[in-house]
Amino acid sequence: MAAASAVHARRRRRLVLPLLLLLLPVVRARVTALIVFGDSTVDAGNNNAVPTAVRSNFPPYGRDFPGGRATGRFSNGRVATDFYSEALGLGRGFVPAYLDPDYGIQDFAIGVCFASAGSGLDVATSRVFQVIPLWKQVEMFREYKARLAAHLGAAEAHAVVAGAVYAVSIGTNDFIENYFALTTTRLLEFTVPEYTEYLVGLARAFLAELYGLGARRIGFTGLAAMGCLPLERARARALARGGCDEAYNAAARGFNAALAAMVADLGAELPGADIRVAEVYDFFEGVVREPARHGFVRADVGCCGTGTYEMGYPCGAWAAAPGGTCPDADRYVFWDAVHPTERASRLVAEHLVNSTFGRFDN
Repeated sequence: MAAASAVHARRRRRLVLPLLLLLLPVVRARVTALIVFGDSTVDAGNNNAVPTAVRSNFPPYGRDFPGGRATGRFSNGRVATDFYSEALGLGRGFVPAYLDPDYGIQDFAIGVCFASAGSGLDVATSRVFQVIPLWKQVEMFREYKARLAAHLGAAEAHAVVAGAVYAVSIGTNDFIENYFALTTTRLLEFTVPEYTEYLVGLARAFLAELYGLGARRIGFTGLAAMGCLPLERARARALARGGCDEAYNAAARGFNAALAAMVADLGAELPGADIRVAEVYDFFEGVVREPARHGFVRADVGCCGTGTYEMGYPCGAWAAAPGGTCPDADRYVFWDAVHPTERASRLVAEHLVNSTFGRFDN
């Protein structure tokens, strides 16, 4: 009898243990900070500190940001990385710009943004509007590391850098401000596939440099359907093409495919690296092409002004005009002719947190 009871007990334990394991939370390594590089999709106000026309630190920008402040974000409120910070439990609903004088190293210890609106992987892109190039963003990160070590001590600063999640969002301007816009000689130097290969090579070097500086968990956001931006739609209509500009969209898809292949290859070469592509193209194209399914009314134009060309100062010029911006930005996918509204950014962020930024487990 005793032997039989022991067998039954072992069987019960074998059944109960897996059930208990299913009830336990998944334990992941703590995220120490969110560190951001890129362009206007994630710039939190760094361009306020540089002499460039690419700015948004004036109304109507920021009208739905806490306190109604125009921080320099190209949005009516927060951008995607602000929502990442919130989702990662970093104690704050936004990521401050490194060059914002209202914040110091104690703030940056849990999140910092080095991004600059108008920047690109190609240094020639940043020269178009005299913004902060990607190499300079890396230099600011080096300075940040030194300041962090002085603030926290070398060991704790190292732990913050190693335990951070890095969000990179860049590449669109290389095509729409540089290559297709003929603002540099790139169109004469490269075909679209050749320029894509060039950009992805630059992205590889950037990611390897970040790894060498201590980054381990990096999410590189792929390009969205940039041919469906209101600005590009307006250009397509002007050229009697109608709809989205599919040449731009094809360039985005080609870049994303090359980026994914590069990231897989590079990640295999770097011990301990967890580098992922945050794939946004299909999701955001779905929002743009079927806005009503996601609770939006308009996706063809932005909220500001006519919604076809206004961004930055032209958008600001509409701020005082009666009816200059739509009364409810939540009904629009785009805030200006290029950038999403806060609500659209929240939807993108939720998608990318679930698929990428919330899933790092090293």
